[in-house]
Amino acid sequence: MKKTRYYPFERNRYFYGKLLTVRDFESEQKYFNDKRRMMNRLLHGSGVLTGLQVVAVDEKSVSVEMGAAIDALGREIVVPSPMTLKLSMMDGFSNNEYAKNVYLCIAYDEKEKEPVHAVANSSVRSDEINDYNRVLESYRLFIREDAPDPAQLPLANLTDQTIVLYQDKHLRVLQTTPRYVNPGQLFEMKLRFEKTLKAGRISFQYELAANRVEALEGNSIQFEEPQDAQESEYEMKVLLRADSTVGVKASVGVQIGTAALKLDDRQLELHAQAAGEIQIIGEALRERLMTDFVKQSLEASLEAPSEPCIYLAKICLIQVGPTYVIESVEQVPFGEYVYNSSVMYRLAQSNEYRDETAGQFVTKSKVKTLAPGQQPEFKVNYNKAISELSFDLGIPAGGGSGIAGIVSGVVDIPVEPFTKISVSPFGKATKSFFSGEIAHGLGEGNVLIITSLEESSDDAFSDMLSSGARVYGGASDVFKGTEFEPDAPEVKIGTIAYPQKGTFRIGVKVQQSSEPANVRVRWWAYSTEMAGAASAGSGSLDEALSALREAASAGSNEAE
Repeated sequence: MKKTRYYPFERNRYFYGKLLTVRDFESEQKYFNDKRRMMNRLLHGSGVLTGLQVVAVDEKSVSVEMGAAIDALGREIVVPSPMTLKLSMMDGFSNNEYAKNVYLCIAYDEKEKEPVHAVANSSVRSDEINDYNRVLESYRLFIREDAPDPAQLPLANLTDQTIVLYQDKHLRVLQTTPRYVNPGQLFEMKLRFEKTLKAGRISFQYELAANRVEALEGNSIQFEEPQDAQESEYEMKVLLRADSTVGVKASVGVQIGTAALKLDDRQLELHAQAAGEIQIIGEALRERLMTDFVKQSLEASLEAPSEPCIYLAKICLIQVGPTYVIESVEQVPFGEYVYNSSVMYRLAQSNEYRDETAGQFVTKSKVKTLAPGQQPEFKVNYNKAISELSFDLGIPAGGGSGIAGIVSGVVDIPVEPFTKISVSPFGKATKSFFSGEIAHGLGEGNVLIITSLEESSDDAFSDMLSSGARVYGGASDVFKGTEFEPDAPEVKIGTIAYPQKGTFRIGVKVQQSSEPANVRVRWWAYSTEMAGAASAGSGSLDEALSALREAASAGSNEAE
């Protein structure tokens, strides 16, 4: 590793009569280059900016598409046109073994061009002296046959620590753990297996050596590569829980003498068994990571390898007879990308929208009258493909208004125009309105409450099309700007349950001021205790509960 000293910055000072030499002009260029490259490195980082996709054009050649990148010294690398190269003709490619993974790298390079006669040198030497008139900022493509040390990758140790458990030409086993966790926190340890194709089937088992962490599924770790798999990478996750003590270091690794790593029937010996260290801290993880980043020294921020490069692709080769063929190409295998501020803003907007709409589904309900004496019916169907939750309720004529364990009703919440408002970070006015306490009639204890926005239309034509009554689940603004847009104000719905009182309250947050109106909310309340005690319709209740859980699970998975 070398520390590149762009600073301190010196620039030329001009005055009348100053004799300008080569040194002065070179100093002028160095001043601006060094400043730009230092800002590139500190503001943007290093990696691919755009393009530079690697495509296999035949069994032995690849094409690098045009694009741009910034290396670890802040120098711009630009590929102005596609370049096709045969792997065996590239620097760094050896012909000693063909069943392997190789890495296509790109590095900054300079080339001198435009040779011209050097007038000043002719006074010293009698023969003609030429020099170059231009320096072309270019690039160099080459092959590396060994994977990089994980610690040498940009910002590799900022959030995680990766240690190498085993490495040779055909297999590498890595263990990754977070740098920081909170007391009692659940977190993942990742085991990553990188292998050459057709190197053999991996099996790995060992006892976990854990200090101040515990594995939720026991200390015996075992990985078996699937029989029919043809992948060059696998990842296994182990769920751990941190100690409840603050301000201590935890460690996790392989217990000495317990490891059995095999490729087919060949036993492999693990390297010196280092352990990953995890600090258990009481403060917020995001704040601690940001503090570490901004407090690191300038020299540490500008630290770079002696020969910086960017890994554009991992190319998996297999041996066919006396030669090789390209089996697959993985783009930028170590995630060396640079995202500009516009992209990050767009991604943040996308995540915000996804967080708001995740877990939303359309709710439909239908009530029918059954013959007197029939058992009540309640069915819930969840269509995951279209995120639709439908309720079918059958009530015997002359019977009650619900079935054991499940009740339903509606409440109208008045919404008034407002002037005193709270403003969100994005400048949207909001205000909340609440219903009174609603007794659900299921007694004391926890209940599951589902709410939907309900609308009915006085339009006879809508009634003829059976679209006069509509029930909106989730956030109704999903349908904004479409023919399905509700007439009610744009609202978000929440509930508060009071288990000891057997009541609950519904609240709506209005996203904008509107004319006075009533927001009608349909609610369903479900009690597992009463449902379990019911003697009739238990099959329907089980189906309903199953569908409700599936919908809730799908919503939580999307939110994640």
